[in-house]
Amino acid sequence: MQSTIHLNKTAMCRSKVVLAICVVAANSFPVSSVGAAEGELHDRVDKLIDARATDLTFAENAADVDFLRRVYLDLAGRIPSADEARQFRSDTTPVKRTALIDALLAGPDYPRRMQELFHVTLMERRGDHEEWTGFLRTAFEQNLPWHQVAAAILKPDADHEDLRGAAFFQTQRLVKEGAMAPIDVPGLTRDVGRLFAGVDLQCAQCHDHLTVSDYSQQDFQGLHMVFENVDIRRDVKFPAIGEKLMTEQKEFSSVFEHVKLKTSPVVPGGGEFEIAAFEKEQQYIELPDRKKRTTGVPRFSPLSELSSGLASPDNKLFCRNIVNRLWFMMMGRGLVEPLDLHHTDNPATHPELLDLLSQEFARHDFNIRWLLRELALTKTYQRSSALPDGAAEPPRTSYAVSLEKRISAEQLFWSVGIACGEFEAVQLEIQSTVDATAGPRTAEQLVKESETLAALQKQLASTFGNPPKEPEVDFTPTVAGALFLMHSDDVRRLLNPRPGNLVHRLSGLESDEEVINELFLCVLSRNPSLAEKADVLKYLQSSDVRRIDCLANLTWAVLTSTEFMVNH
Repeated sequence: MQSTIHLNKTAMCRSKVVLAICVVAANSFPVSSVGAAEGELHDRVDKLIDARATDLTFAENAADVDFLRRVYLDLAGRIPSADEARQFRSDTTPVKRTALIDALLAGPDYPRRMQELFHVTLMERRGDHEEWTGFLRTAFEQNLPWHQVAAAILKPDADHEDLRGAAFFQTQRLVKEGAMAPIDVPGLTRDVGRLFAGVDLQCAQCHDHLTVSDYSQQDFQGLHMVFENVDIRRDVKFPAIGEKLMTEQKEFSSVFEHVKLKTSPVVPGGGEFEIAAFEKEQQYIELPDRKKRTTGVPRFSPLSELSSGLASPDNKLFCRNIVNRLWFMMMGRGLVEPLDLHHTDNPATHPELLDLLSQEFARHDFNIRWLLRELALTKTYQRSSALPDGAAEPPRTSYAVSLEKRISAEQLFWSVGIACGEFEAVQLEIQSTVDATAGPRTAEQLVKESETLAALQKQLASTFGNPPKEPEVDFTPTVAGALFLMHSDDVRRLLNPRPGNLVHRLSGLESDEEVINELFLCVLSRNPSLAEKADVLKYLQSSDVRRIDCLANLTWAVLTSTEFMVNH
């Protein structure tokens, strides 16, 4: 199976409309002359990490098998297939890790991985919409600079077919959750602050934040008034928002002091911006129309001002927030923790590193693909998750050892499908029961055609994903997840021998040693240890259970192990 999750070597072909606002430079890995003079970014990152941990024992470089699985999960959103693992293991060139990183970032799995990651990060499982999914997918296929992606979300363009789905971020949060419930504008205000600027203003709604001196009530109310001015458009079927006329400042007061204050709209990290004034007949570009149920298009757009002021290389909060989140994605912990509490009293563990990443990311046109490549090339990323024998456990903030990371429900689905050979099995079923001439499908195409795969994907998302509105940060095993793995019909179906799947393939191998090696390579991307091989061999040779049931039991045991469920 190739890195595109194909069922044979046929190349995947996907046609997408190129975003009109995407620049050519965004699709490459631009080289800064200043950065080159000072050294590659990944080397500079390692120097800053090493400089703060001189008295600690560092983990060694991760073994190839560990690096292979880690980088596939992080950049492709899945484990490697057995064939991919064999190919990497047989490669003896000194640059094979760099070559793999580049191949994954250029491959078709990367846009899907990033689409799924940013969907969960930004929407926090509030729901799905094909226009939103299409917007994210196209943005990462075209490597659209992050500040343009963020700008499109903050000020959606309903007239741009490739960008209009970005409005789902706001429309889904502006939907009433009950007949008597108010629209959660405070929640939208908080989410924009924490997800795009790394500041959680929730506790500054009614007064200045009690524990964070940097967060004032004006910060909240100035951002809140922007979204008070927004509503959902009803004249179109796709997600879209409109803005009402804004002509004056907002009045507010603290619940503690009851002193009336006023504010103009506020950009997190950028301060107030002036409300533009026009003569009455000049206030609208497009007048409201009650028959068409439109609120009109005001000449002054607070969303446009917010978008340009927040999604900007000049906004330090915006720059630091995204690189902190991408560092968290790759390293398992943010330089600032919690991720959405950037303030004076909660500095980064490595402030010079956070500044460096922010500056270089902005200088490289907010190129996410470039930054992920640099992070993947660091010694920090490629360290083992195991310390040398006898070494003291270092602080997590040191990055002296690789930190284990939770596997998302999305990563779990694609990895289970690959490990169990489910995609191959479904492909054969389509050819045998639906269309004997059916050509090879990608895994994504199979999910669209197979009700069982789609159901499994949905079930894993509901079981292993966090509840709606809850950030997915820490690995938190649940009883529901354990019960699903032990008793679910979906899991049992994966273990029933069917042409093409793993248990069926194992049953056709001649020797027990072949069975054990293939099982561990397919599921854990590595060879078994001598102790593991001895235990499994003993079970296979002494069990009274039918051999096919033994193989299913062994597959289940490895598939549900902690090692499989965690990115280490």
